Amino acid sequence: MQLEQATLSTINEWLNGNYDKNTKEEIQGLLDKEAYTELTDSFYRSLEFGTGGLRGIMGSGSNRINKYTIGTATQGLSNYLNNKYPGEKIKVAIAHDSRNNSDYFAKITADVFSANGIHVYFFSALRPTPELSFAIRHLGCKSGVMLTASHNPKEYNGYKAYGADGGQFTSPDDSMVMDEVAKIKSIDAVKFDRVDSNIELIGEEIDQLYLDKITALSVSPEAISRQKDLKIVYSPIHGTGITLVPKALEQFGFTNLTVVEEQSKPDGNFPTVIYPNPEEKDALTLALKKAQEIDADLVLATDPDADRVGIAVKNNDGEFVLLNGNQTGSLLINYLLTAWQEKGKLTGNEYIVKTIVTSNLIEAIAEAKNVTYYNTLTGFKWIGQIMTQLEGKKTFIGGGEESYGYLIGDLVRDKDAVISCAFIAEMTAFYKDKGSSLYNALLDMYVEYGLYKEELVSITKKGKTGAEDIKAMMEKFRNNPPATLGGSKIKTLKDYELGVQTDIISGVKTGLELPKSDVLQFITEDGSIVSARPSGTEPKIKFYCSVNAPLKDKAGFKETDAKLGEKIKAVMNDLEV
Repeated sequence: MQLEQATLSTINEWLNGNYDKNTKEEIQGLLDKEAYTELTDSFYRSLEFGTGGLRGIMGSGSNRINKYTIGTATQGLSNYLNNKYPGEKIKVAIAHDSRNNSDYFAKITADVFSANGIHVYFFSALRPTPELSFAIRHLGCKSGVMLTASHNPKEYNGYKAYGADGGQFTSPDDSMVMDEVAKIKSIDAVKFDRVDSNIELIGEEIDQLYLDKITALSVSPEAISRQKDLKIVYSPIHGTGITLVPKALEQFGFTNLTVVEEQSKPDGNFPTVIYPNPEEKDALTLALKKAQEIDADLVLATDPDADRVGIAVKNNDGEFVLLNGNQTGSLLINYLLTAWQEKGKLTGNEYIVKTIVTSNLIEAIAEAKNVTYYNTLTGFKWIGQIMTQLEGKKTFIGGGEESYGYLIGDLVRDKDAVISCAFIAEMTAFYKDKGSSLYNALLDMYVEYGLYKEELVSITKKGKTGAEDIKAMMEKFRNNPPATLGGSKIKTLKDYELGVQTDIISGVKTGLELPKSDVLQFITEDGSIVSARPSGTEPKIKFYCSVNAPLKDKAGFKETDAKLGEKIKAVMNDLEV
């Protein structure tokens, strides 16, 4: 195998340019070993600064996360900020998670901002992503950066960029930042020389303020005081959650918390798991073992940057079962609206938000409680955007997405596992105080609103031909949609790329209000929904399938759940994927 000319040209730029000795030696070592596959992957393109920032494997090269790609991103963001706010004293906040090199990359980010005349509030040690969002808002910053790759494997790191509202950038600012980053053609354009006077350390004072404001959101303190010894098992999965989740639970009033010791220490190698992802059952193995030992009421596990949380509860056979993101999100919204209603706090001016691929059970609950709901595209930045638009006009109760991210209250503009852990524990106490359990609350919710079952099917292809296959698949669905899914006729097709909703029976077309995105939704006469969503960055497509049926009583749950599982299989067969 030979290196392509463009790749070789980029390698030579790094070997001859203003890069450090270690980087050059590492590249030369790969050349000497003729490690052309690794060199190609490291240099065949520049790591793309997308709408959320950067994410990639760490190492030397233009397509890797390193001092230089982080520096370039920060220089572009600095240029955007200095152009957007001329003459103003610009402030930003920076935090990092427990990943290997996150602290180093955070320091590089601070260096570049400071060299561009920007005042940096720098968290002195690792902190959760949502606390960064809170700090941006509290400190009046114009932007912020979190060094994290969320729940990716240990080889990865990343860079999440935020705007002045504490949310990730949305249009048009996301494109403006990307354009500024793309304009930087030479590493010599990046200012790496730190200006110490522009950097201010922050930490515990922000922690306490954030925790106090979270505690003030509590809706059922009386239930907590009666159920304060609720047995909770918590794992931060070697991440940042350890800094705040135990404190948040303590401030809410919970006194019986067991932390999974083997996973309590922040460690970027994530030694006890394959993936530090609370969506993966294996990541909760140690927490579930501990829960069985102490007969816990609730299991909580957060990802490395503590913006997402997975939970497990005991079913009526005494077994611990993992709840998926749709179940937890629906339970949270149902609890919040019920508790607000019981306290007489619902005035008609409240609202909730979910994404278009998240369970419509949430819509059914909101409609029954007469609370306004909004749907957004996938990605929490869209939920944050609605919150910012409605700030001071309506009251945000809560929201979330099926991928284990939830938010309660108006303190931040991103998914927040610190707040979510506190409220999931409060919700558990609320139902226990009524002589129930979280599992029975789930079944009661299904009896009241219908049993909704969701499944995510991901298909990954390889390379350029894989990307072409997925493009062809989406074109086929657009131009020749299936007539039925799971035995029910399709009545509506929503095409978010074209911004059009089509009534299949009448042929009537109406506009969709959301921004354009390559997503197709098929909705059948019996209320089943399939959303097809290709990845923008890799040859991968996701199918979100949702089916539902009435549930007469709790005793019928297992049978109805099994039937809905079969229906999902039938729906996916009809899609022929």
